Amino acid sequence: MADITSSSDQSLNNILNKLGINSSDGANAKAKDKSVLGQAEFLKLMTAQLQNQDPFAPMDNGDFIAQMAQFSTVTGITEINTNLTNLGSKLEPNRIATAAQFLGTSVLVPGQSASPDEKGEIHGVVDLPASSNNVGVTFTNSSGEIVKTIELGSQLKGLVGFSWADIPEEIIKKNEKLSIQAFAGNGNATDGLNTAVYNKVIAASTPKDSEDVLLELKDFGEISASEALKLKSND
Repeated sequence: MADITSSSDQSLNNILNKLGINSSDGANAKAKDKSVLGQAEFLKLMTAQLQNQDPFAPMDNGDFIAQMAQFSTVTGITEINTNLTNLGSKLEPNRIATAAQFLGTSVLVPGQSASPDEKGEIHGVVDLPASSNNVGVTFTNSSGEIVKTIELGSQLKGLVGFSWADIPEEIIKKNEKLSIQAFAGNGNATDGLNTAVYNKVIAASTPKDSEDVLLELKDFGEISASEALKLKSND
């Protein structure tokens, strides 16, 4: 009986090797959680099934191979998940380093409002869908009063930068958030023109349930770092 068992084990090992399953891994299963059916336990069950099968109705070879292949697939998926988890833990320090790089900077984000930065200035861009000979930006306070109009003149299609550096002291002291409207052509505010403004990053974080870096902005709250169009130093 021992010879038959040894022969069966050898045949089983040969099949496992062809399927890409290393039978020697069974020795490592002892160190794992006993509540989990590991490779060693599975092999014991399969061996017992082969030894105790009805000799007049033996297990179909196709079914046996299918079970082996299925277990091999599950084992492979488990190993992939383990490797991905290990990779994620190794990448975490890189995410933290990336988040730290945003501190002390301002990012360009889509928006139609802004307040003066630490230097008492507002900087941004107009997304011009077509070339125009008359492009500009207006700034409106909370009372609906236009407090500044910047003429940018003739501009080609694309992103057109604008800056307001001589903001009145009363607006700076209030840290007032101004509405920004861009116009082209006839000099009136155009709904179709999008603007983006630079806004200060006041905090950055790397949540465990996301692969992205989250940024806390002065005027826009929390956004994903992937939403930022450009980065500049506040120095």
